Amino acid sequence: MRRMNARSSDVNSLVSQLAAALGANAVSTDAARLELLSRDAYRGGGLPLATVRPTSVEALQQAVRLCAAAGVAMVPRGGGASYTDGYVFPAGGHVLFDTAGLDQIEVDTASATVTVGAGVTWAALREKLKALGLRTPFWGPFSGLVASVGGTVSQNAISHGSGAYGISAPSVLSMEVVLASGELMRTGAARGTRHFGPDLTGLFTGDCGALGIKARLTLPLLAAREHFQALSFAFDSFERFHAAQRAAALAGLDDEHFGLDVALSQGQIGQQEDVGSRLRIAAAVMKSAPNAVAGLQQLLRMAAAGQRVLSGGAYMLHLIVEGSSAIEAKARATSLRSVLLPHGEEIANSVPAFVRALPFAPLNNTLGPRGERWVPLHGILPHGAVAGYHAALAAFYARRKADMERLGVITGAMFCGVGTSGLLYELAIYWRDVRTSYHRSVIDADSLAKLPEYPANAEAAAYVEQLKKDLVALYAEHGAAHFQIGRAYPWLPRLDAPARALVQQLKAALDPQGLMNPGALGFVNERAA
Repeated sequence: MRRMNARSSDVNSLVSQLAAALGANAVSTDAARLELLSRDAYRGGGLPLATVRPTSVEALQQAVRLCAAAGVAMVPRGGGASYTDGYVFPAGGHVLFDTAGLDQIEVDTASATVTVGAGVTWAALREKLKALGLRTPFWGPFSGLVASVGGTVSQNAISHGSGAYGISAPSVLSMEVVLASGELMRTGAARGTRHFGPDLTGLFTGDCGALGIKARLTLPLLAAREHFQALSFAFDSFERFHAAQRAAALAGLDDEHFGLDVALSQGQIGQQEDVGSRLRIAAAVMKSAPNAVAGLQQLLRMAAAGQRVLSGGAYMLHLIVEGSSAIEAKARATSLRSVLLPHGEEIANSVPAFVRALPFAPLNNTLGPRGERWVPLHGILPHGAVAGYHAALAAFYARRKADMERLGVITGAMFCGVGTSGLLYELAIYWRDVRTSYHRSVIDADSLAKLPEYPANAEAAAYVEQLKKDLVALYAEHGAAHFQIGRAYPWLPRLDAPARALVQQLKAALDPQGLMNPGALGFVNERAA
């Protein structure tokens, strides 16, 4: 592999070439910006030598060609909502590709497709389609206010629409990807057709940008369904919660669902309860309701619920059921209620009603409810492995209880079905530590001012890092898979020998210098070591 000589003259030469090709405003070497964009929600990495923000596919290709000729690593960044080192490059000295400038949206109503630039946020796409009475099947993660379509597809995600239509990957028909050579590769036979021979589109879903930089993506369209019912149930044990979640997934009646343990219900959900947040929620509920009467009825139910929804049981399951009419939504909700009632108790539906009203909430939850640092991690477990993992996790926490209490490390859990065969078991870890430029950039100043600040806590941070590694290993022991692989989860080492050899050959063919997001997915080379 060629390496760029680190002399300042070489760096300046590449930066000058990039500025000449893309325009000075599209290239930045500002120290504060480099530091900010090298961080994700968890931590920072080595500083880029520059960031580029192409506004067209042709500009993206030009920038890639210049970096390839110089032998400089290229790391794509979407909306920046990652926490698995997906765009955090430890070695530094790379060019970071800020894809937010690729923000075009082209709706083809005749073909029922929409083609978007990789930097389009899910919130912007939803707003555009809502005016047309349309939606995509999967329509974004909770972080969709900043999360981009290209970044989400690069990571894989589950959330809005996943109960009915699965994760983000199936909701992509085709892509245009810029390879490490600067060539543009189109997947699918046409923008509206994905499966025409081997699934080339699938190669680039979940690749974390290690195979190329996404430029444009085409997604299918559906008629939007504005009528919905929100349901919430509480359970006194994990076993009953898991049985209910599995029964709901098998029934296939909801558009989306998610579960919370009591720690997250009273923490991350509870932090939405200040007066300003309540006013925003009330306005959003009214806006999302099919009519004013329905909106007022929902607000009255939420007000009457008070805090009961936050302490209904050890585990809670929240579901949203859609329909093309109020009658259909109610009928589906009635059927789903009959599936869930044998397992738990129905409680006030404030939480899913809030999520429906504000599907893309501000990223205030990147800090804990009392200003703690936060990092999640997850595994997707076959249902048959869930009970064993849950018991092993309880034993894991018991062995570390004293250290966790001494260092003020606390945890919570969130859950979501992945189709009918798997459960996403997501852990959230909190610890007291100094906030970073990332938090100051995504959380508004008024919200930050209400939270305590903490000094740097190197001991707790080191403990959390080791805790993460040990928890990832525990997931692996129980056969868990992962979304958002980045550099945080093992992928390449867990493949069997033929599969590993195949993807290594694919990586070598698409990126012979190893310049595309080195180290992501476990593609280790001398640059990333």
